[in-house]
Amino acid sequence: MELPPSHLSTLLAIVEHGTFDAAARALDLTPSAVSQRVRALEVAVGRVVVQRTTPCLPTAAGEVLLRLARQQALLARETARELGGSQVTVELAVGVNADSLATWFADVLAEAATWDDVALRVSVEDQAWSSDLLRRGDVLGVVTSDPTPVQGCRVTPLGAMRYRPAAAPALAERWRRGRGHDWERMPVVVVNEKDALQHDVLTSRGVAPALVHRVPTSHDFLAAVRAGLGWGMLPEQQLSPGLADGSLVRLPGGHVDVPLHWMRWRLASPALDRLGDAVATAATALRRVRQG
Repeated sequence: MELPPSHLSTLLAIVEHGTFDAAARALDLTPSAVSQRVRALEVAVGRVVVQRTTPCLPTAAGEVLLRLARQQALLARETARELGGSQVTVELAVGVNADSLATWFADVLAEAATWDDVALRVSVEDQAWSSDLLRRGDVLGVVTSDPTPVQGCRVTPLGAMRYRPAAAPALAERWRRGRGHDWERMPVVVVNEKDALQHDVLTSRGVAPALVHRVPTSHDFLAAVRAGLGWGMLPEQQLSPGLADGSLVRLPGGHVDVPLHWMRWRLASPALDRLGDAVATAATALRRVRQG
């Protein structure tokens, strides 16, 4: 089976840019040439590789090819640099959960800011689902809570993020019942339908929430809890300043530790190695999670 790199890069451009026409503009080709390359890929593998929707999406077969396309693009650019292409930029697509991006992963961004030859492309996904980004070929590495490596990948433990239930003082006082709280009626904030931390705490108490607010980013989730919209599970790095200035209080219930891992493709890539080293260094705080 012959899979020309130019055809794979065309598939990658279609998925990244969303349409055949946009991919044609990015590749400086005609839309007809883009269509011909895709048809050639589909003939070679005997399957449809891209859904002609808006935006275009890869099929299951297309996801397999997309992984290969992204890996080939990385290795080709690194090879070009080694052969003297000092102006060649290497793109690293990475998946990170929102809470990590808002806290310790900022140190990775600060380190990457010193790399003139690397462009990061960050996708945000819940840590329980981020390994799917690797399976689909969307990224080259992810921060994930899944310790089972995707085929062709390797996993490195990073440590754990510690979460504690917290609320604005007024909300906590409003729903206080004796020495505890009315967990069933007290409003709760979640990031989205994939965010199970709050529901797991409520399930352990044998109740279901009566009122659930959805706030989709880590920064705004924190702001919503500070504003008293509802209680939520906050990473210690976000909770500590609020405890210090009095805008947040801890709720009873202990803590939840979420183990995190770095999962990446097994590629001989200096740029991907450098990114992995930066992730490991930035995650030092996760390995210092206090006991108890």
